[in-house]
Amino acid sequence: MSPAILMIITSSLATGTIITMTSHHWLMAWIGLEMNTLAIIPIISTMHNPRSTEAATKYFLTQAAASAMVLFASMINAWQTGTWNIINLTYEPAHILLTIALAMKLGLAPMHFWLPEVLQGSTLITALIIVTWQKLAPMSLIYMTMNNLSTTTLILLGLLSSIIGGWGGLNQTQTRKIMAFSSIAHLGWMITISSIMPNIMILNLMIYLIMTIALFCSLILSKSKTIQDTTLTWTLSPTLTTTMMVLLLSLGGLPPLTGFMPKWLILEELVAQNLIPTATVMAMSALLSLFFYLRLTYTTTLTLSPNTTQTKFKWRFKPNHTTLLMTASSTISMFLLPMTPLMLL
Repeated sequence: MSPAILMIITSSLATGTIITMTSHHWLMAWIGLEMNTLAIIPIISTMHNPRSTEAATKYFLTQAAASAMVLFASMINAWQTGTWNIINLTYEPAHILLTIALAMKLGLAPMHFWLPEVLQGSTLITALIIVTWQKLAPMSLIYMTMNNLSTTTLILLGLLSSIIGGWGGLNQTQTRKIMAFSSIAHLGWMITISSIMPNIMILNLMIYLIMTIALFCSLILSKSKTIQDTTLTWTLSPTLTTTMMVLLLSLGGLPPLTGFMPKWLILEELVAQNLIPTATVMAMSALLSLFFYLRLTYTTTLTLSPNTTQTKFKWRFKPNHTTLLMTASSTISMFLLPMTPLMLL
């Protein structure tokens, strides 16, 4: 892809999200979502192989259907209420449709089937864009329409996503599919708390983005596409191996690390709202996710696969441009937990 075309696509991707996040009118929000979808499709299909073409097609069909539902929901709401303002979503069928459409856009269960397949057909960098940047526009729409959406529906979607995100990842050997199910589980936690405490949802989203960026940078740097590839990370850099181990444990939500903070705050809030069964199921589903993170941790740091003399020369390869980003995001992913009281002021 030529630099000029790449610049146009990247700026369109950024502009689409920013338009959706800053709009008050439903049509502008829809235009932003469409720009986002159309800009990412050439990026997914740059590999020119059948799998990436299939991934781009699946992504386009899912996102186009979800965008059409968003537009339809806003139209019937405007028909009933006489306003196109995003905040005034008061017509019940409209907000049910919108919830389904945004769940489809985000890849929440039970509308999650496209996400692992699309990520598997993409490169690691494209997969990183899909599970981070592409989540911002739908999440901002959920945040803006929060007061009118059904709390019960959102909690059910969140519960189902956290369970399926944990369960689906257990059987995977491809790191991109594992990250897809990890994304589904994390989004489930965010959606569960969204209508109860939106500021915790935003905090969870920010921490999720930082941890996911850090881990994807590690995977890109070590060129790890399968669990088997992670066994050779030590030959590239022992520091990277240790960092990757701590990042995986942080994503799993183990206490001394940053990843524990959103889970702790969400469970605390759910118990405060007397949603104890919901909190129990969420905590149990976190154990499912933790299992596959621990498996990745084990293969990365504690196993030594059969190797030849040549594999030990991997450290001679020059690191690519993701190193600085990985250093910053990894540091935050590990050491942010003591800052929790400051974030809740």
